[in-house]
Amino acid sequence: MDKKEVSKVLEEIGILLEIQGENPFKTRAYFNGARIIELLREDIKILVEENRLGEIKGIGKALQEKISELVMTGRLQYYEELKSQIPEGVFDLLKVPGLGPKKVKLLYSELAIKNLGELEYACLENRLLHLKGFGEKTQNKMLEGIDHLKKYRGQHLVSTGMLFSKPILEKLQNHKEIIRVSVAGSIRRKKELIKDIDIIGSCLQDKREEIMEDFTSFEEIERVITKGNTKSSVLLTSGINVDLRLVEDEEYPTALHHFTGSKEHNTAIRHRAKNLGLKVNEYGIFRDDDRIKVQDEESFFQVLQLQYIPPELRENDGEIKAAEAGQIPELIDLKDVKGVFHVHSSYSDGVNSIEELVKVAIDKGFQYVGISDHSKTAVYANGLKEKAIEKQHEEIQQLREKYPQIKIFKGIESDILPDGSLDYDDEILSSFDYIIGSIHSHFNMDREAMTNRMKRAVENKYLTILGHPTGRLLLSRKAYDLDIEAIIEACSINKVAIEINSNPHRLDLDWRMCKYAKEKGVRLVIEPDAHRISGFDDVVYGIGIARKGWLEAKDVLNCKEAEEVSKLFNK
Repeated sequence: MDKKEVSKVLEEIGILLEIQGENPFKTRAYFNGARIIELLREDIKILVEENRLGEIKGIGKALQEKISELVMTGRLQYYEELKSQIPEGVFDLLKVPGLGPKKVKLLYSELAIKNLGELEYACLENRLLHLKGFGEKTQNKMLEGIDHLKKYRGQHLVSTGMLFSKPILEKLQNHKEIIRVSVAGSIRRKKELIKDIDIIGSCLQDKREEIMEDFTSFEEIERVITKGNTKSSVLLTSGINVDLRLVEDEEYPTALHHFTGSKEHNTAIRHRAKNLGLKVNEYGIFRDDDRIKVQDEESFFQVLQLQYIPPELRENDGEIKAAEAGQIPELIDLKDVKGVFHVHSSYSDGVNSIEELVKVAIDKGFQYVGISDHSKTAVYANGLKEKAIEKQHEEIQQLREKYPQIKIFKGIESDILPDGSLDYDDEILSSFDYIIGSIHSHFNMDREAMTNRMKRAVENKYLTILGHPTGRLLLSRKAYDLDIEAIIEACSINKVAIEINSNPHRLDLDWRMCKYAKEKGVRLVIEPDAHRISGFDDVVYGIGIARKGWLEAKDVLNCKEAEEVSKLFNK
């Protein structure tokens, strides 16, 4: 190792010791040692070989031994042991402006935050507001810093793709030379994670150069990667790539289908076309050398003797067989949602008052809204103790009288404890209209223990909805190690609904399991997990997951009328 590499290791040791709460004198010794080594004028290897490190002021015996081990072997056992005690993602937290080792230690020890994704989620849920040394301004600055760091990651949340594709798409839709245009790729299929934004447009061939010139000049663009008449690629200031492909209008339906994908779906479609004596590619459908005219994707599928397959289902997961039999379901739509239940108010870690939340629900045309703040175990989220519950229920009753046009349900997001119990006694639980049960701690239990924990919760007679059932945080935390099929079957037996948490960081239950839950007769519920008024809008992402999971409105609890929901809760 050269002096730069040695200095970096010593610096990281200092950081690790500070995060662990080590003696500040010991910690400072490593920080000082890192600076001394970095400023050395002599070759560090020669100093080690000649045993002269000890002559340098500030380099004691312990540091001398560790530096020598690093220089001569290229590794340091002490450093590796320290690193093994702290999750790798903790170091990424230090990249956020305003976060030093002391604040990282507090985040790690108080809130168990181990990486950028968990920090971002905690900020969005306002969990830093009451943490010593933090506050609203610090929280907002951290979100800005995280957004900057995310620009350089290879994958993005689907919400990021949808957000930043919107202004680009609108400009292209308003371009005088564009005939038709659409987002394609994994965004159109509503995949939870995307790599870039794909856009397909049609125009006259002699107008392509003008369109591409305008596209590559949009103010949202940071850098042009490639520029051509049929395809241009750019990097947005938000850090996500956009590919624009231009085709002739008669090619548009097949190009849109092709670039929507998925790869597996496209392969299966080509195979079907071949069996029908046809050829399909991005340029059209051909019989021999003759192009078959198709006006849109509906007629594209008709030529292939298939019912229209919505983009969300194009994963080669049985959709072609279903389309052949005319059995593609009428997928749920945003307009089918008649209310939401997973909403946090200022009683716990939400920003808005209950009345503000009720007004928003009325403005959205909802028939009902449920308030489900965190329970008492969630101290970090100002979880509700018994007296706070009594006060909240009194306020809800007053608001019911003030706003008779909407049904206001009394709920709670009760923590599922390690033994599977909920964190209130039966008397308190019975005072709510519904209970969402969620896990917020002890994530690392083994598969059998975690499965049993969740099954016991599902068997609780008061549990109505199982919240974010796998606990994943996209791009930052894996799902719990559990038998999710067994949990779904337990929910079926005990008539417990399963949440599709619409927060784009979660999107949990995964769409791949929604279809399985539907087959088992489990009712799903699409929830925003809102901690502020804007969080209501996250339901659109949950709708995308529900559609990918083949769900219809009849499969989803909060697509029911208010009276039917009340009856189900009473049961």
